[in-house]
Amino acid sequence: MRILFLDLDSTKPDHLGCYGYHRNTSPNLDKIAAQGVRFTNYYTSDAPCAPSRTALMSGQFGIRNGLVGHGGTAGDMKLEGSKRQLMGKLTRGGSFPSYLQLMADLNTVLISPFAQRHSTFGFYAGFNEILNTGRYGNESAEHVTPVALDWVERNAKKDDWFLYINYWDPHTPYRAPLEFGNPFENDPLPEWLTEEVLERHQQKVGPHSVHELNIDHRNKKFNNDTIPHFPRHPGEIADMDGMRRMIDGYDCGIRYMDEHIGRLFASLTEQGVMDDLIIIISADHGENMGQLGIYGEHGTADQATCRLPMIIRWPGMKQGIVNEDLHYHLDLLPTMAEMLELPVISEWDGESYASVLKDGVSCGRDYLVLSQCAHVAQRSVRFRDWIYIRTYHDGFHLFDKEMLFNLSEDPHEQHNIAVENKNVCMEAVYYLNEWHDEMMHRSGDDTDPLWTVMKEGGPFHAKGYLKGYIERLEETGRGEYVEELKRRHPSEFPEEADPVLAAVQKKIQSRMAGL
Repeated sequence: MRILFLDLDSTKPDHLGCYGYHRNTSPNLDKIAAQGVRFTNYYTSDAPCAPSRTALMSGQFGIRNGLVGHGGTAGDMKLEGSKRQLMGKLTRGGSFPSYLQLMADLNTVLISPFAQRHSTFGFYAGFNEILNTGRYGNESAEHVTPVALDWVERNAKKDDWFLYINYWDPHTPYRAPLEFGNPFENDPLPEWLTEEVLERHQQKVGPHSVHELNIDHRNKKFNNDTIPHFPRHPGEIADMDGMRRMIDGYDCGIRYMDEHIGRLFASLTEQGVMDDLIIIISADHGENMGQLGIYGEHGTADQATCRLPMIIRWPGMKQGIVNEDLHYHLDLLPTMAEMLELPVISEWDGESYASVLKDGVSCGRDYLVLSQCAHVAQRSVRFRDWIYIRTYHDGFHLFDKEMLFNLSEDPHEQHNIAVENKNVCMEAVYYLNEWHDEMMHRSGDDTDPLWTVMKEGGPFHAKGYLKGYIERLEETGRGEYVEELKRRHPSEFPEEADPVLAAVQKKIQSRMAGL
């Protein structure tokens, strides 16, 4: 048995040809989709990068494994504590690769720098071979493919391996080399991205809005600077030419990656293993490309960020079918267990959808709960045609506390209809509470890591950035947002939170100075 897992960072399904995109971004991926099962409502439970991959590898929701953010306490998995054995759970089959290594006797191989990028070294648990491409996730396909081809040429003909390859080209900032050109320069933009939409987005506020796509992390400021090393990535979207540069940059990243994947497939064919190879193609998260007024980021718990591509080609199983049921990415673990006729780990939170692969039989969930705690703090409920988003920290976007979108009518999340549909919101909150109660019970403790993030000052990519952002707003003539931002985030301005307390503190300091 041979298994290839392609993890395509930041890849939106609706920018792939096999998912109906009008641009020819993914001809090699499309061929595999035609030979297998394509899932249309497949979601990460926890976004973005580190929470998503940790949930996948551990088989547990972030609320249970503890890693929901990119920094602070919630940037690490929960410790096992006093019950930890000489070998922890991740070594003893509790992670995806260690399970395949121990239970299926597969040689597990990783080609990725991801663990080093986020210091999530539990990601390595269970891999026999680890090939770090060495650029902390700033790789382009030309850095990844030679490593993959070298491994394939040396090992592909051997039996019983699982090869996990990480590509990064669709990840912001967009990095396809300029010499690659622009295959889409004469293709229209997505129909929904009109001048009217751009005008509406110009009234929005927050990082990765059309006004400031860039972040200066060193000085904790948002700006519209361009990046010389990444000339495809704009600093702002001031007009439709800027919109084209943004969309073309992203789509070129996907197409450039796809061409390299084509080279990988050609090598596997040359080695004589392609026909019998199990191929799994997915991503850690999608990308906001105008949804909620955000561009070039994976910063919310919404449809744009949390919906993933999922394509499985399993020789001898169903071919060329589409499954529209609701699934989590962590459902893959029990699915693999069933497909391989192996026992399921009781600690996993997933539910098998092997019946889809074997018989085309529907087996989805009634609803999903999606979380994001790195850029904002949100939990969402995805059910029927709806996505309900509840915001605990808005990441300076001034989101409504409750947002509701009918995805069949508004797939790009442009019109919040929560006020007009309170009954639907109440149903979603019921699902959210039911899920939360079950997860806290299964966790065996009283710590929800979302609230740990909040107690420690908010999402990592927003914490400490507000003062600099307010300066930016005032400098660019958008000072009308400042008062509301301060009201919502008083902890960023402790001296203004309670004027009486501040006055008392000032008097105390004055008296102490006179002693």
